[in-house]
Amino acid sequence: MDLIKDIFKGDKVIWIIFLFLCLISIVEVFSAASTLTYKSGDHWGPITHHSVFLMVGAFIVVLVHNIPCKYFRVLPFFMLPLSCLLLFAVMIMGNYVNGAARWMTFFGIQFQPSELAKMAVIIVTAFILSRFQEDENAHPKAFKYIMWIICIVLALIAPENGSTAFLLFGVVFLMMIIGRVPWKQLGMLIGVCTLLLTLFVSVIMVTPASKYRDLPMMHRVETWQNRIKGFFEDKEAVPAAKFDIDKDAQIAHANIAIATSHVVGKLPGNSVQRDFLSQAFSDFIFAIIIEELGLLGGAFIVMLYLWLLIRAGKIAKRCEKTFPAFLIMGIAMLLVAQAMLNMMVAVGLFPVTGQPLPLISKGGTSTLINCAYIGMMLSVSRYVADKEEQRLKEAKATNEEKLQAAAQALVLQARELANESTDDFQSSEYDNEKND
Repeated sequence: MDLIKDIFKGDKVIWIIFLFLCLISIVEVFSAASTLTYKSGDHWGPITHHSVFLMVGAFIVVLVHNIPCKYFRVLPFFMLPLSCLLLFAVMIMGNYVNGAARWMTFFGIQFQPSELAKMAVIIVTAFILSRFQEDENAHPKAFKYIMWIICIVLALIAPENGSTAFLLFGVVFLMMIIGRVPWKQLGMLIGVCTLLLTLFVSVIMVTPASKYRDLPMMHRVETWQNRIKGFFEDKEAVPAAKFDIDKDAQIAHANIAIATSHVVGKLPGNSVQRDFLSQAFSDFIFAIIIEELGLLGGAFIVMLYLWLLIRAGKIAKRCEKTFPAFLIMGIAMLLVAQAMLNMMVAVGLFPVTGQPLPLISKGGTSTLINCAYIGMMLSVSRYVADKEEQRLKEAKATNEEKLQAAAQALVLQARELANESTDDFQSSEYDNEKND
């Protein structure tokens, strides 16, 4: 029992959430990977592959959460330049998947450099905000340094993975709010970004995609146009008999999966739409979860992510230093924001993106990186627990010293009273003898 406690240190609630997400992932990926099973002819292959990654991820959680969180601030000094080089390299010689070059292969192992870049940006943002904290606000230099870093990284991510760039920028912006960056700077940033985004989308939508084919880093313009048009078009105006289910097959089958579900769902293994969704085990796994586990299952998944964010906030409040507090909040917001983005896509509230559901969707690099995030959160919780235990010991030692001092004072007072009583007795004896 003591050995288990020594291995699984840190906040117990985060451990429980992590284990629940992994359990749901194994069940739902096994159910949703029917297309992979059909293509490979191996019934156990996809889930075996995914389970191995989860086991390696669990080992990473145990390994990382035993590292003191103060050492994480060193990671961006080599991780940030490395991720930028890899992001630049993936644009030139990356593997194209679904029309986007997001993957690189080394020694037979595929990974996404953007996952490494996200981690580096979150850690370096927490580090900069912690270094430039003043009495009332963060120093204005913090905003400038963060903007230089985020602009370089987003410029490398956005051409191939616009949704990841959008997600990362939003999380960094929230971190700057928590880090007390002056509202004047944040307001200017909102205004400039809104203007540039409006101008960019307007130009993209009114200009034919053929005009951009020869321009560098603009080969996905047609995909962006189709997704924006598909999201804003009035689907109710199309009669059901004339609806083209093959036009936006992913969205259509995800909507069918949700619409045919009930409060308790069809139960695991009984999904129908998994055979029609090409990304049922990844980008649209939340639709399969609702189809099989019902609205209760979907609400439970949402609750787990929100519970993770709330727990991170409580741990951050108890941090003595700012870096661990900013780090755990940045990680929690990244995981929860990505989860909410994935869920919104599945239910039709956001244009289609390539964001997996953290710790649930089938994945390689993303699963391992997300497990490292959980390990970092547990490391911060260990730091908080150790500091609180140290304070309790110091308070106990102080109370013991006070009690000892009070006891010594009482002993001295007792001795003084005894001495006074002896002197009085001797004085009275002397007076009696003198009178005799």
